[in-house]
Amino acid sequence: MFTGSLVALITPMDSKGNVDHVSLKKLVEYHIANGTSAIVSVGTTGESATLNHQEHIDVIKRTVDYAQGRIDIIAGTGSNATKEAIELTRQVENIGVVGCLTVAPYYNKPTQEGMYQHFKAIAECTALPQILYNVPGRTSSDIKPETVGRLSKIKNIVALKDATGDLSRVYKTRKLVGDDFKLLSGDDATFLDFMILGGDGVISVTANVAAKQVATVCQLAANNQIKEARALNESLLALHNNLFIEPNPTPAKWACLRLGLIADGTIRLPMISLTDASIPAVEQALKDANLL
Repeated sequence: MFTGSLVALITPMDSKGNVDHVSLKKLVEYHIANGTSAIVSVGTTGESATLNHQEHIDVIKRTVDYAQGRIDIIAGTGSNATKEAIELTRQVENIGVVGCLTVAPYYNKPTQEGMYQHFKAIAECTALPQILYNVPGRTSSDIKPETVGRLSKIKNIVALKDATGDLSRVYKTRKLVGDDFKLLSGDDATFLDFMILGGDGVISVTANVAAKQVATVCQLAANNQIKEARALNESLLALHNNLFIEPNPTPAKWACLRLGLIADGTIRLPMISLTDASIPAVEQALKDANLL
């Protein structure tokens, strides 16, 4: 569990900004058919910041229902308020998810001890496995390897999604957490090197549009077929970069629409649709990956 290609799934919306359940079901089928290991439902790529609590839980429940046990579903349950994260975690406990992804508290800028107590409190409220999510570029909070090491001693904290892009952390963190703890990249541009250095997989934005390719790169890397993995990943490099040409998930939603995976590319304010200036770069990246 928690290895290979896990997708940070977008939340499709219709032209009025309501969740598009038909497109959501289509996305689940796409990932089942193309070898994705697990779906992260309503993580930050799923616009967790702009869904209300009822929508948040409903999208996760529907994703579980659509999957029908054919693919693991991980619930995004993070918040910068520990109490709110605990509430969300408790609400997904008995709906069929295999674990939770919990982002580092954003804006608050807690100390390392504050982050340790935050994640410890969440883990202690549930039996569900917990994946820590470190993305300092978005949260302004950095879970240091030493804090990850401390947290790994808590029985149901079982993995880390590291979106720092700092490959030196793989070896440093691995030494502190042991072999059973899973290390997942959260940075598409460096995920293959992350795996080569000892990581277990990726929670990927690119997989939203290139599910089969990302899954195959992960499988090749896990089998130590590094030359083949690099060759395939090279065709995805423009996607890895240009899906972040504007703030995530704006480009990913546009790309999903361009490929016919969703019916509408609407994104909720304060995010806006992909600008005309960025469209050619994303379209070319899709062509480079042989998706168009």
